[in-house]
Amino acid sequence: MATAPRPRTTTRDPEELVRRLTAWLGARLPGARVGGVAAPASNGMSSETLLFDLVHPSAPVSACALRLAADPAAYSVFPVYDMARQHRVMRLVAEHTDVPVPRVLWLEEDPGPLGAPFFVMERAAGRVPPDVMPYTYEGNWLHSATDTERARLQDATLGVLARLHDQFPAKEARFLTEPGTGDPLRRHVDAQRAYYAWVVDGVARSPLIEAAFGRLEELWPEDPGPAVLSWGDARIGNIVYDGFEPAAVLDWEMASYGPRELDLGWTVYLHRFFQDVTVGFGQPGLPDFLRRDAVERRYAELTGHTPRDMEFHTLYAALRHAVVMLRIAYRQVHFGEARVPEDPDTMILHRASLEAMVRGTYWPAP
Repeated sequence: MATAPRPRTTTRDPEELVRRLTAWLGARLPGARVGGVAAPASNGMSSETLLFDLVHPSAPVSACALRLAADPAAYSVFPVYDMARQHRVMRLVAEHTDVPVPRVLWLEEDPGPLGAPFFVMERAAGRVPPDVMPYTYEGNWLHSATDTERARLQDATLGVLARLHDQFPAKEARFLTEPGTGDPLRRHVDAQRAYYAWVVDGVARSPLIEAAFGRLEELWPEDPGPAVLSWGDARIGNIVYDGFEPAAVLDWEMASYGPRELDLGWTVYLHRFFQDVTVGFGQPGLPDFLRRDAVERRYAELTGHTPRDMEFHTLYAALRHAVVMLRIAYRQVHFGEARVPEDPDTMILHRASLEAMVRGTYWPAP
């Protein structure tokens, strides 16, 4: 692909956004001002994040973060942005577990004030493993840490997953069940098929993604296991760390109801994605960090649940990531930042690893 160095993440005017946010806050706290607006810690192409200070003597907190649904006119990455659902998940996680989540302050479902629904939450202090350049590259705090410090972060992160899955009452997560028929895993995969169909509507399809869906059926678990609250975007890049301990778990827009392994597969694979990219550019990366065998072993120690069918779940994670990447690639085409190649599978950055997973050759033989 001929691409710009980095795809655009917003089409909104930041000054106009701050002006409208100030007016909205003033209706709730007369005289409130927005100050200290900072460049977002992460401004993805799904929802947008604005960091700001709330200036008012009666403000519940001073350091805030705004999560705003994607601009519906900006070739959004996902078809639906249910901010009320995300707000509800965060509130329930805080209520039922000791997993650190930011305190949610206000929810606005009316798109009128800012052009899309949003919520405001308390901003957590700390540091996040970077995506660009990824933490597997040299020159960032996690790569520069000692092996002992990274092991501490890994263990604490797996503790977050274990406590989320064990502490959150499964019945409270059933509202996240995908529509359709069958068990929660079947519904989850069917929802991803529908998402893929939406992504390729009117554009070239991906033979590799479709082969991966076929391989999933061949690997389908005999017993998917009990369903729990799945964080959804379970990766270290969505955690704010205080030192090497999780201080805030972010980005719950992909939360769902399904097997524990949905999160474990995503955690393992998203690290492998960055690791494979780093190795491909001639750096060693962090080969001993978040290894699949270590993740499975430690999670079993923490929960008593031995992860099952992880070849299926890591393939599923890589497949889901590929569909998102394909949508982002077509978004770049939409904005004139890229051209559609003759082979659409080349738009999937982790094509080689996904092909290996489909063949069953990615993971070493046990």
